[in-house]
Amino acid sequence: MTGNSIRELPPAERPRERLVSQGANALKTAELLAILLRTGTSGRPVLELAEFLLHHFGSLEALSRAPVGELARIKGMGQAKAIGLKAAFALAARLARSEAEARPVDTPEDVSRLLGEEMRLLDYESVRVICLNTKHKVLAVEEITRGTLNESLIHPREAFRPALTRQAHAVILVHNHPSGSTAPSEADVLVTRRMKEAGELLQVELLDHVILGAPGGGEKGYFSFKNEGLL
Repeated sequence: MTGNSIRELPPAERPRERLVSQGANALKTAELLAILLRTGTSGRPVLELAEFLLHHFGSLEALSRAPVGELARIKGMGQAKAIGLKAAFALAARLARSEAEARPVDTPEDVSRLLGEEMRLLDYESVRVICLNTKHKVLAVEEITRGTLNESLIHPREAFRPALTRQAHAVILVHNHPSGSTAPSEADVLVTRRMKEAGELLQVELLDHVILGAPGGGEKGYFSFKNEGLL
């Protein structure tokens, strides 16, 4: 293939036409990326550019977390394409969250469906609290702090403030590990213990504390303190 745009491919090989005739699920990840990118360069056709991005970052998930500036510096990208990719990833995360919010949140799998796509896009640690009603439907999701989770950065009063404001029946504490590892630190364990004690005093149950990481290699992509008997 010598062309640098999708239009220069033979009709039967064009990702856009194949998406229309066969559906999006029939396309490879690189082909879907190529549709978003639209064009490559004379030295790097658009499908090669898409494949390069996946190889360079190692996975679609890692690509989704790449900053706009880093993407824009790659030959064949530029700021406009970088912004377009970030917008597409953000829309996918919001869709996943809106679908998950319609269902009760009872398990770490539910938490992963609710916030996994969104929080795995982050290149920093975010600590959030999910406020639930008596049927475990989502009342609100609020970020309470950014940065490494430890006792000096998060106070139970701040963590439970959204729950008390919304008269929540229960909460789930969630934070992400940008490294992808879901192994809890000693600070994670200490904070969970303090949160549980505070919840008992405030009569707002701490259902779980979930760490979100990267799925793959047989890993689920999350760690549940409740499932592991630590809550």
